[in-house]
Amino acid sequence: MTQLQFGVIGHKGRMGQALEAAIVDAGHALFAGVDAGGSIGPFTARCDVLVDFSAPDALAANLGAAKVAGKPIVVGTTGLEEAHFVMLAEAARAVPVLQSGNFSLGVTLLAHLVQEAAAKLGPDWDIEVLEMHHRMKVDAPSGTAKLLGEAAAKGRGIALSDNMESGRHGTTGARAQGAIGFATLRGGTVAGEHSVIFAGSEERIVLSHSAENRMIFARGAVKAAEWLTGKEPGRYTMNDVLGL
Repeated sequence: MTQLQFGVIGHKGRMGQALEAAIVDAGHALFAGVDAGGSIGPFTARCDVLVDFSAPDALAANLGAAKVAGKPIVVGTTGLEEAHFVMLAEAARAVPVLQSGNFSLGVTLLAHLVQEAAAKLGPDWDIEVLEMHHRMKVDAPSGTAKLLGEAAAKGRGIALSDNMESGRHGTTGARAQGAIGFATLRGGTVAGEHSVIFAGSEERIVLSHSAENRMIFARGAVKAAEWLTGKEPGRYTMNDVLGL
């Protein structure tokens, strides 16, 4: 395998440090790392691929630098909103872009199974997405929870934005039929726990994934970067990496 020169945006964060270890373990090199207040422009032209695990408000600049340099970019930043996805789609016209709320290969397969289950079971089965992360996580629901909710919505042929129930409190009334619910837990040092519950009449199916260490996400992001390098401009996902 050809050694790749990586540029990591958000290098000093938890994921950035895990990425550095995963890059070296895979036989590649960390050419440069940059963090808040730094400029990514000077090194992008000399990197083979960029990996962004920084912050949503930095996404526009990071995508712009990738476009100027003509480099593929892997985006793992969480907390993205609709405007950010518009930016990703626009950048994908010029360079290869792979964005995911979770780079675990196991979660990627889980999302595929969730979509299949939602399509087969139909709206009579209630869907709830439950997630737990460490006490320091700042966004909720997690990017992975949203990814799983999107998979369920896609299986049903509906828009998650129109059918999402989150943060129930007080007298909420009966659960809306067809809704996709989200529940968020925070505490300790949990790397990531996700379950999708399909609750039918007198039976339940629970599809779950447990992350024991954030290195699984770092290794997945490196695998995504390897796969993305050399691809044509376009919008890609981890499903493409696994051939799902």
